[in-house]
Amino acid sequence: MKAIALTRYLPVDHPSALEDVELPRPEPGQQDLLVRVEAVSVNPVDTKLRAPGPPPESRPRVLGFDAAGVVEAVGPGVSLFQPGDEVYYAGDITRPGCNAQYHLVDERLAGAKPTTLDFAAAAALPLTTLTAWELLFERMPFAFDADNRGRRLLVIGGAGGVGSIAIQLARRAGFTVVATASRPQSRDWCLAMGAHHVIDHRQPLAPQLHSLGMDQVDAAINLADTDGYWDALGQLLAPQGHVGLVVEPAGALRIGDPYKAKCIGIHWEFMFARPKFRTQDMIEQHRILNRVGALVEAGQLQTTLSEVLGPICAAGLRQAHQRLESGTTVGKLVLAGWT
Repeated sequence: MKAIALTRYLPVDHPSALEDVELPRPEPGQQDLLVRVEAVSVNPVDTKLRAPGPPPESRPRVLGFDAAGVVEAVGPGVSLFQPGDEVYYAGDITRPGCNAQYHLVDERLAGAKPTTLDFAAAAALPLTTLTAWELLFERMPFAFDADNRGRRLLVIGGAGGVGSIAIQLARRAGFTVVATASRPQSRDWCLAMGAHHVIDHRQPLAPQLHSLGMDQVDAAINLADTDGYWDALGQLLAPQGHVGLVVEPAGALRIGDPYKAKCIGIHWEFMFARPKFRTQDMIEQHRILNRVGALVEAGQLQTTLSEVLGPICAAGLRQAHQRLESGTTVGKLVLAGWT
């Protein structure tokens, strides 16, 4: 089968950073789906795993997590899907990735692809959707179906993949959503995703929130720079508020006052935790993706796809990695089909 892999960890502009290869088609295990991959999207985790540093691999390593495709075969213990079903999923960081024509994924990590989306639009959603949903409605003490009117959520880095879906989910759940963006394009994107207000994260946050009549927010999710906004969020969060984090800090963080004085909840999210540690509730990711798929089909959520770069190939993936590393991407970049 065709696949895109690496054997050396190189800068993205090196032609061998990602290469087209031929690999054996895998066979499904007990609870595995063998998926014929039709589209993939690219996430910051892909660029971090590809970045220079580690020693060379003895065998080609396939990256990639977000995928949408068709179930080709199933393992003997599979009960949720059957061959011919269309699925979308974010996969498992401990297994080979989805940048291949055929890919194995545990059935408990996959959802039914929304019928109103094509494969490219569906592939844009899984990893970021799971991250946003788990952070807002599982790590933080909020519920999607609860009455959250009157609560204010600040989304730092609103135009990225996680921010794009977090804005939609939070607004649908009743929050007043303030997103941050620094360019006209990213500002417009946040508004299109449903943000009530957009402020500039390159400028002090407090005066901009004050101009909106907000002295504090009930919750914040920092998707950009954990260290850089730590002190500001400690001041802006309300007593008994909550902060959600996804980016490893560069240094030690002081978690005493004002965080301690205000009893601010600090919540980490890593959507690969369930598959990595084989938690008993792995099937929750299947349920979340099905729930979100139903919301998409009902017209209550939209895809965060911003651009299809072309077919799935090494050159296209290198371009996608380069675009992500530039820090100027809005929404999600997708590759669809095979040459």
